[in-house]
Amino acid sequence: MARREFSYRGYRLDELQKMPLDDVIKLFPSRQRRSLKRGFLPRQKKLLEKVRKVKKEAEKGGKQPIIRTHCRDMIILPEMVGLTFGIHNGKDFVEVKIQPEMIGHYLGEFAPTRKKVEHGDPGMGATRSSMFVPLK
Repeated sequence: MARREFSYRGYRLDELQKMPLDDVIKLFPSRQRRSLKRGFLPRQKKLLEKVRKVKKEAEKGGKQPIIRTHCRDMIILPEMVGLTFGIHNGKDFVEVKIQPEMIGHYLGEFAPTRKKVEHGDPGMGATRSSMFVPLK
């Protein structure tokens, strides 16, 4: 069975990457479209410059570094596909490789800030009295 080719709103990935940013923005959902129409924040501009710098170095044949960022509110653009980001979750950097299916989502969606709480056995190492667990 042939692998289905990725498309976003009817456009293939290579078409999206060649498109000007203004045309790509028109394809995004309303929340992302509104955010991008207002312009990039300084920290988002800095991240975008890093992305373009890394892309340029990768074309020369250099090793692709991980782009570390605290900018969780950056919308994933077609030019970011294929890069690896270290997205800060409040404690450490979660490595995320950007796939074409992630276009239009926020970076923070892929680095959860909360973990599921897993408690140990009752009274595990707390005090001598907590070692006793009544059986009913």
